[in-house]
Amino acid sequence: MDVILLERVAKLGQMGETVKVRDGFARNFLLPQGKALRANEANKARFESQRAELEARNLERKSEAESVAEKLDGKSFIVVRSAGETGQLYGSVAARDVVAVLSDEGFNIGRNQVDLNHPIKTIGIHSISLALHPDVIVSVDFNVARSADEAERQAKGEDLTSADAIYGIDEEEAAAAAEAAAHDPDFEDDDAENAEGEEQA
Repeated sequence: MDVILLERVAKLGQMGETVKVRDGFARNFLLPQGKALRANEANKARFESQRAELEARNLERKSEAESVAEKLDGKSFIVVRSAGETGQLYGSVAARDVVAVLSDEGFNIGRNQVDLNHPIKTIGIHSISLALHPDVIVSVDFNVARSADEAERQAKGEDLTSADAIYGIDEEEAAAAAEAAAHDPDFEDDDAENAEGEEQA
């Protein structure tokens, strides 16, 4: 389907351009969200008569988006989720969760503005891009942790999924122990056994 863009759309074109898109994309996204019109003579004339108004409205929305971006720039949001000792979440953090967290902080962001191709499934600090306007993109950090205390430790740069954080042993020692165990079936790692004993206690 050929459509006339009413605003700049990433990977498609600029306002006023006529582009060919899949029918489903036009019907389900571009047309209902007011981002485009079907390309026909009547709509071309309609667009030209409204071009100045559309451009003014676009500049206003861009200015509003830039204002929000300034408030979001450099911000970090904490999300507490249950996770295993290796940092794998028992659930996930999806775009709807990002929207909910931002809403709680007073930011009105739509799910379609959250650039998150796959849900977050591990603890850690994850950078997420928000498309506030076709020309205004801002990145924010989501600090996903098992508790507020762990979120604070992650913010200071601590890796809570490391062997040291999980078992109390150094990463290099853990790697050496793993290599030794691989070459010697009878190898026993005292540090790992002690850590396991403390966990059971």
